[in-house]
Amino acid sequence: MSYGGTGFGALSERPYAEVLIIGGGINGLATFRDLALQGVDVALIERDDFVSGASAASSHMIHGGIRYLENGEFRLVHESVTERNALLRTAPHYVRPLQTTIPIFSTFSGVLGAPLRFLRHGSVSNRERGAVLIKIGLVIYDSFSRGGGREPRHEFHGRRRSLAQLPALNPRVKYTATYWDASLHDPERLAIDVLRDGRAAGGDRARAANYSAAVGVDNGRVVVRDRQTGAEVPFAASVVINASGPWTDLTNLSLGDPTHHMGGTKGSHIVLDHPELLAATGGRELFFENNDGRIVLIYPLKGRVLVGTTDLEHDMTDPIVCTEAEVEYFIGLIGQVLPDIEVTPDQIVYRFAGVRPLPGHGNIAPGFVSREYRIDAEQIVGGDATVLSLVGGKWTTFRASAEHLADRALDLLAQPRRRSTRGVAIGGGLGFPTTERSRRQWIDRHAAGLPLDRVAILLDRYGTVAEEVISAIVADDADEVLDQLPTYSTAELRHIARTEDVVHLDDLLMRRSSLAFTGAVSVDAANEVARAIAPALGWDDARIAEETARGVARVHAADPSWAGRSVTAR
Repeated sequence: MSYGGTGFGALSERPYAEVLIIGGGINGLATFRDLALQGVDVALIERDDFVSGASAASSHMIHGGIRYLENGEFRLVHESVTERNALLRTAPHYVRPLQTTIPIFSTFSGVLGAPLRFLRHGSVSNRERGAVLIKIGLVIYDSFSRGGGREPRHEFHGRRRSLAQLPALNPRVKYTATYWDASLHDPERLAIDVLRDGRAAGGDRARAANYSAAVGVDNGRVVVRDRQTGAEVPFAASVVINASGPWTDLTNLSLGDPTHHMGGTKGSHIVLDHPELLAATGGRELFFENNDGRIVLIYPLKGRVLVGTTDLEHDMTDPIVCTEAEVEYFIGLIGQVLPDIEVTPDQIVYRFAGVRPLPGHGNIAPGFVSREYRIDAEQIVGGDATVLSLVGGKWTTFRASAEHLADRALDLLAQPRRRSTRGVAIGGGLGFPTTERSRRQWIDRHAAGLPLDRVAILLDRYGTVAEEVISAIVADDADEVLDQLPTYSTAELRHIARTEDVVHLDDLLMRRSSLAFTGAVSVDAANEVARAIAPALGWDDARIAEETARGVARVHAADPSWAGRSVTAR
């Protein structure tokens, strides 16, 4: 199903709305959905593709933020745990329980420094946290999960039992602590579901356009440029919401209002195709803190192992890449925890990096910068519109931060809130079968003549939105399974291209699918996908070649060592 209100054309035909949102990451999209549900006339613009900035560089977790306890951010931990528990129910197709184990190599380390870190907000030197400090933290963390939480309480084990459960762990381990958070299997697809819900709720009063940038102000109106054609239109709104994440100050500068809200830090990740390492995780995330204070995770996902993350100062005018130094750092950390497993750079199938939308933080160490969010208000230059800038924000709390932004906008518009988004199912999470029996029943009921194993894959890929995909496949007489990517078919990809704002090939390779994440994007595979969707997007042979080259280059954009900078499509 496709909805009205898509693309730059829909904005230029009616260049005004009650609220204009700048930024199509998860926080902007969630605010769009919330306002659409209130009946507000809302428009959203994103200068690149939806969910292609900071939101595309997450650690694929929905977590309560146990680390935030040490900074005294109890409100944020409570909100994060509450939102985590809610997402397990409202988005069960993409958000699932995640068993997490912390390997611990000391008993008392960090106990004396913790009160100073609490009082000085991380301005003291970092040290590894020992068992006593982690135990205290997990007891407090469990207390926040009361009331609506379905996850088990944490467990503590000594060396013998820890090594029995995870034999590949460093034998120097003294304890392990295991608790439950949640994994986010497909962040970009969940964001597309949020966008879909907003459009469905608002109809023609909920318009969103990717590849549309705010480039200036004209008599109090935001000048929006179509980055495909160069066309521009002054767009009027009573409220402008700046949800452009780490680019918030740059967006405000383009609106004629220089601000200095942001101080984001870069986080990089690598994805490994490494069966031995995958098996060593025991199906759980290994989560620990290096002695430099950085949080590190080794996380099995989609048959691969995700390793992250760094926390480095970053200038937003510089390229955002995962450097060779970061790769060496990750490989060294894996060796500290799982010393008998050899990891080499050639096992990396994907790298990605992003900048967290954190506030400016002075001398506070990057790992201890507050993850709280706030909303700052300014006036648009030469007009009456109020600009609300979101400073901070994260995947776990996207619904809550969007609710706060929407409430501020509703106050300015003097409109009441019609309904809460709390507990409202998201996209393919509506009616998603969560037991094996209900899953089999759903597959049998919706097979429509397709092989049951293929229907099962589509259900996992799209949640109950798979029903629309199945209908499109059945109705397409030219449907064929791809040679390079046999779990995908041409009709499936054409449907996604037509209904999910795909403009470039990399939109599909990186954000409408997990092909890039799993390392499945060879030149041949990219070319085959481009040829599959070409009829839906009107691409000729020259455009197919251009998009193949661009798509492969974008997939490897965070890898400065990638040799294939020049790609020739077949």
